[in-house]
Amino acid sequence: MKIYYVTLNNTDEARQIGRALLECKLAVCVNWFPITCAYSWQGEITEEPEVVLIIKTQDGYALEIEKLIQEHITYTNFIAEITPDAVNQGFVNWLNAEVSPRSQ
Repeated sequence: MKIYYVTLNNTDEARQIGRALLECKLAVCVNWFPITCAYSWQGEITEEPEVVLIIKTQDGYALEIEKLIQEHITYTNFIAEITPDAVNQGFVNWLNAEVSPRSQ
């Protein structure tokens, strides 16, 4: 299983991307929530609102997920792949039923 942590500009982007991932069977579940982002840019510290999209899926879908995200946005964003150490069996069963496992 993989989890993707994705930063976006707003909830509309997260909703559109999340629904597209589910419709394409690239994810079993997505969550999004607002955050505040502080960063250093050209010698200044800036704070802006941002949205995090969390994608829960099988291993092996990174390229398709990134491509789909890039179809919905025109800016460079952050996409991180996270491998959980343990996941409850009920969730794994649901994931396997909804998103085809990829052979490595």
